[in-house]
Formats: sequence, structure tokens, C-alpha cells
Amino acid sequence: MQMGRQELVPIMIGGMGVDISSADLALEAARLGGVGHISDAMIKTVTDRRYKTKYVKAKQAQYQYNVASTDKSAVKFDLGGLAEATRMHVEKTMTRKQGSGQIFINCMEKLTMNAPKETLSVRLNSALDAGIDGITLAAGLHLGSFTLMESHPRFRDAKLGIIVSSLRALQLFLKKNSRLNRLPDYVVVEGPLAGGHLGFGMDWAKYDLATIVAEILQYLKQESLDIPVIPAGGIFTGSDAVRFLEMGAAGVQVATRFTVTKECGLPDDIKQEYFKANEDDIEVNEISPTGYPMRMIKSSPGIGDGIRPNCEAYGYLLDANGKCAYIEAYNREVAAHPGERKIKVWDKTCLCTHMRNFDIWTCGQLTWRLKDTTLRHDDGNYQLLSAEHVFKDYQFSTDNKVQLPELEAAIA
Repeated sequence: MQMGRQELVPIMIGGMGVDISSADLALEAARLGGVGHISDAMIKTVTDRRYKTKYVKAKQAQYQYNVASTDKSAVKFDLGGLAEATRMHVEKTMTRKQGSGQIFINCMEKLTMNAPKETLSVRLNSALDAGIDGITLAAGLHLGSFTLMESHPRFRDAKLGIIVSSLRALQLFLKKNSRLNRLPDYVVVEGPLAGGHLGFGMDWAKYDLATIVAEILQYLKQESLDIPVIPAGGIFTGSDAVRFLEMGAAGVQVATRFTVTKECGLPDDIKQEYFKANEDDIEVNEISPTGYPMRMIKSSPGIGDGIRPNCEAYGYLLDANGKCAYIEAYNREVAAHPGERKIKVWDKTCLCTHMRNFDIWTCGQLTWRLKDTTLRHDDGNYQLLSAEHVFKDYQFSTDNKVQLPELEAAIA
């Protein structure tokens, strides 16, 4: 995969938050010559957990007076602290980097944080400050994101890419940024089988990744635009990847099979839930406050949980007016069930709290096949895989096969 002047193994591990695409996972991808992602989702929570900072505690203390209020417009992020947390996570990851690959950060536009433009600008520019190899713009059209980085000295040096789910989205992005004379260094085309938030409606099943990729490749060819195209979503084997490379794709982005690796940030007991999942255990629903459909395992403990919104500590999905769809749903249920200590909220979820606690198990559509990629021990648990094993299986497997790992002794 040609990325500027650098040639890479054509395998990119997608950016999964909160800290599911951990630094350890990204570093393994880079060591093996591919591209790994860390995520800046809930970055202050990540640095508190990984580097023993106290950002969340400080924010909660600052806005403790507002906890009982339904109006969250006053709850703002400290931009200096946000910049510091972003730089810390990136710098500590980059100082450990080895190998010939690259480490990118996944930056979601839908993390509006009660000041969409200001907080996004800080996150993007702080990652560049800290020496990240590249930034993948995710969860939104990002029509203004290049402009937010335009004055940064690394704007034309770092690799900058965009995730799209349609040719139309790519065309909008290119048109909006045409005046900058700065094309994206790559385009990730995320199809309907991807994990987490989808760039489709609830009619996602009508769409096909290969069809969208073919449309985008044809468009780029007719416009004489040399932008690497990287398909994503439902690419489960090396043979799946090869089919896209033969179409003209530069590489592939994969994530689902890395959720059950030792390096992945998910707790090990939840990795077992991914292994156990059957095809009918996976659903696409509309409980995300972002407005995007979201794919997850339907036994996720966060579904239906009516926890009180904790925007004073988190608040990553508050819009520019301090509103979030979960707050509205929660207040509606509280009003409808006066006096009840524990309520249920089924139509939305508090994504901040539940993603922080790993209680919403986002996943790709083919998660049910994970059990066929490993061995099962006598105690019923599935053997976790190494990121290197999965990476090399993508790189070298043939005939739609998956290489099973060597048997490890079960650990009590």
C-alpha cells in the first residue's frame, strides 16, 4: 500500500473507541509494517485510565453544582486540558513505536462536546503537535476539518484521511476542500457490515461494500485523482481482502477480528462475549444519541439501562446547545415514572457512561464468526489471539481459510 513515499503492508486496523483500539494494538500493526489506529474517543477518560491523570474527576468537581439540572449548556470542556490529554496519549504511544508501519488517530466529528468546532480543532491540532503519523476523520462529513488544521505546520506533512460510506459523501468533502489544494492521503470506504456507528440508515442491508468501492474507484479514475482507497466492513479473511485489492483498492481496514486479541482494550471477559455471540445476537439499533444507527451485541448491559446522565464528568455528545438525545429520553421516563428508583430507557442510551464502562458491545456484523478463528479450552473459554497472529493471517492466508492458533494452556 503506497502512502505518499512510504510503502506499507496493505492492512489497516480500524480505530475503535473507547480505547478498544489500544496503543498496544496500534503499535503491533505498526511493528508489522501496517497501519494501526488509536482513538481519541473520550480522551480524558483514556488518559485517566492509562496514565493516572485526574481530568474526569476535576471536571466533575467543577460542575458538581449542575448535576441535578436538566440544562447542561454550562458544562464545558477545558480546552487546555483537552489538548494536554490528547498530546499525552499520542506522545506516549509514538515514543513506543517500532517497525516500518504507521500509527494514526481516529477522530470522530460526532463527539461534539458542547463546543463542536472548538473541541474538534483542539483534538486535531494537538494530535499533530504530538507527532501522530496520520489522522482519520470519522463519524461525520468533516467538511470543515481540513480548514481547522490548515495553519498547522504539519498540515501537508501528516497523512490525513476521511471515512465515507458513499461516493456522494466523498464528492462533498472534495468540493468543500478544493480551495486548499490538499487532497486526502487516503479514503476509507466503510460499508454496511462495519461495527459501531454506521454511515447508513436502518436500510443498511440494501447496500453493498464492493458496489460502493467500485463507484468510488471509477469516479477517482475519471477525475484523475490519485487517492488510495481502503475498503472496510465485513472483510473477515485475507482472501476477502485480496478480492478488494484486485478491484484496485490500495489496502483494507479491518477491526472485528482484532477485538479478541490480547492487545485489544476490551476486558477479557467481554472478549469472551464476542466469541460466544451467534448471528442472531447481533443487531443494528437507533439507541445512539448521535442519530446514527449502531451495530452491537443485543445482550449489551447498557441497552435499556436508565442511568442518570453524567455530563458533568463526561458530556462528549452534548451538542452546541448543551443537549443530548439521551438526556431528553431519560427526563421523559423520570417524569412518566415518578418515585421509581430505577427506570428503563429503551430508545436511547447514555453512550458516554456505557462506552466508558464497556457496557455497550459494539461489533461488526461478522462477529459471530470469531469462534471459528480460535480454539476452545476445556473450561469453556475461547483462547485469546495475538494481534500478530491475526495480522499475519490476513497477510498470508489463502482460499478463504483462517489459520487457528497454537494451543495454549488454559489459565485458571
